[in-house]
This record gives sequence, C-alpha cells and structure tokens, in this order.
Amino acid sequence: MPWVGDGTGPQATARLPTTYPPFAALLFTPLSLPDTALLRTLATAGNLALLVVFVRLSLKLVGHARVRTVWWVSAAAVWCEPVWTTVRYGQINLLLAVLVLWDLTRRPAAGHDRWSGLGLGLAAAVKLTPALFPVFLLTTGLADRLRGGRGGPWLRHARGAAVAFTGATLLAAAVLPYDSWRFWTRMVFRASRVGLAEDTGNQALRGILARVLHTPDPVAVWAAAAAVLTALGLTVAVRAESRGRRAWAVCACAVTALLVSPVSWTHHWVWCVPLVLLLWTSGQRAAALGTLLVFWSYIPWWVPHGPGRPELHLGGVPLLLSAGYGVAGALFLALARTSSPGSGCGGAGVKP
Repeated sequence: MPWVGDGTGPQATARLPTTYPPFAALLFTPLSLPDTALLRTLATAGNLALLVVFVRLSLKLVGHARVRTVWWVSAAAVWCEPVWTTVRYGQINLLLAVLVLWDLTRRPAAGHDRWSGLGLGLAAAVKLTPALFPVFLLTTGLADRLRGGRGGPWLRHARGAAVAFTGATLLAAAVLPYDSWRFWTRMVFRASRVGLAEDTGNQALRGILARVLHTPDPVAVWAAAAAVLTALGLTVAVRAESRGRRAWAVCACAVTALLVSPVSWTHHWVWCVPLVLLLWTSGQRAAALGTLLVFWSYIPWWVPHGPGRPELHLGGVPLLLSAGYGVAGALFLALARTSSPGSGCGGAGVKP
C-alpha cells in the first residue's frame, strides 16, 4: 500500500514495499477507485464491522457466543493496540483472522464439506502467515494416523485449504504473470524488503533477537530458533487438537505463526482477542488480565524508536518492554503446553 496512517504526520507519506502475494493485488485493486477520504471511511467502518464478527467467532471458539457479550467484548477489544492500529492504518488483519476463525469454527454435519479449507486457503493466498494453519491440520491428521486413527477430517480440511490457496495463486498468476513469477521466485525470500528487523513494531522472534543481539538481522540465529519454535508450537497445537481442545490449538497455532514470521508488526497481533477470551473462560483469570494489560498498554512504543535505529542499543527494562507481545505469546504457549487436558471449556474444540 502506498500510504498508511490517518493522513497526518510522517506515516501519511510513508512509501511501503510490496509484502503480499500477487493474489492480494487483485483484491486490493478496487481500493484505488474511491478517493482517499472515502476509502478511509469505508476501511474504518469495514474494520469495525469485522471486529464484531471476529469477536463473535472468538467467543464461539471458546464456547461463550452470547449476543450481548459480543458487543461488550468488541467495545473493550477496540482499545487493544493491535486492533486500534489495524483500524487506524486500514490494515487487513481482522479480515484474515475472520477467514481463519470462520473456517475453523464451522461444524458441517459430515465433519467437512466443500467449503472446508476455503477460508484458510484464501487467507494464506492474501498473506503467507496464516499458511501455518493448514500445516497444523496436516500435522494433526498425520499424527492421528500414527496413533492408529485415520486422520481423515484433518487431512481433508488441509487438502481443501491447499486447493483454495492453489486456485487463488494460479488465478493471480494468470492475470499477473510477471508479478507472480517475481514474487514467488525472488521477493518471497527477501525478508528485509518488509522493513528493519529491529524495529520495535516488529514483535516477531526475528525482531526480538535483533534487539537482544544488537544486530540488524540475526539471520542464522533466527532461522535456527524459528525452526525449533515452529516444531514446539505445532506440537502444542496438535496435542491440544488431539485432545479435543480446538480453542487452545487454534490460539497456539496463531501465536506460533506470529512469532516465527520474519516480521509481525504490532497490528498483526489481533489474535490477542481470542487469547484473552480463552484464558478468561478457562479460569486463568490472572493470565487473562495480564495479557490484556500488555495489549492495552501500547507497551512496545514506550521504548526509544524511530530515526537513528535506537532499538539496536536497548538494554535492561526498555529491551524487555520492546518484546512485550512476543513474551506474552511465548508465555501463552508455555501455559497451553502445561494445561491439563480437562482444563478450560474447549469451546468449539471437539474433534472434527
């Protein structure tokens, strides 16, 4: 996108590099038709509507989908920094999260239908981070087979996501052949194209390591740590799913995807909403309030940031504050791993 922000200040003229797959360009093309003022209004209204849907699906995930609760939670959630900045910048994080949750909270009569995987596949075709969800389903199905099961529901769901992703990507390739070739053969491997790794807005593992190690891009350390974290996070998610705790599995997978992605800006962490709801409804009230406080506090922005790359020279408390969202995500994974099989409501977490 050529600009972000509210039309004032330095963000109004920020030139941002292309970070999404070509299929996203097809979806974003109509956004060039309205003038800036109208587009800002439509984006704000659309994101606020998506927030209500996201909260509704999050409550469904944890098993507490009451209409009155949806409105109260939405009113509180809009003040979480990831949600607020998503609305302010006109970002699509809520749309992607809605696609994922819609897909993972559906309960077709036969366990699957022609729509299973559609939301996941489209979300991954627009932005690669959600692609970990089909991997989670595939891994769960394979693990079930190793235990003597058939793994059918998970494998079919993963296959549906793969078909949807492939279809969307091939459509983009047919319409935008040069851009598709350039993205999938070159740009997708250039994590640096997105921005400075050490930027305090980057709450992914790569950003945290860059600030801790005081280096612009800790490629080797990050690659190794991300591989380990991906394995651990998927293990937590698959174990929760195999025990019928879909809510814990989905949230664990979301946190893992955010942590191992090369860049997860603060506004990508809209998944804090179902995280807090899950912790609260599972009886983990202190953890829920602590997590909510982290995302309500705008804590990453308390530290020096901006021109001059001061994030490379942080230490002590500022360094810890600059990793607030990542630390909260890691603590959630630890809690999800140690939670007993029977803890929490599980919500939509019955086996598919």
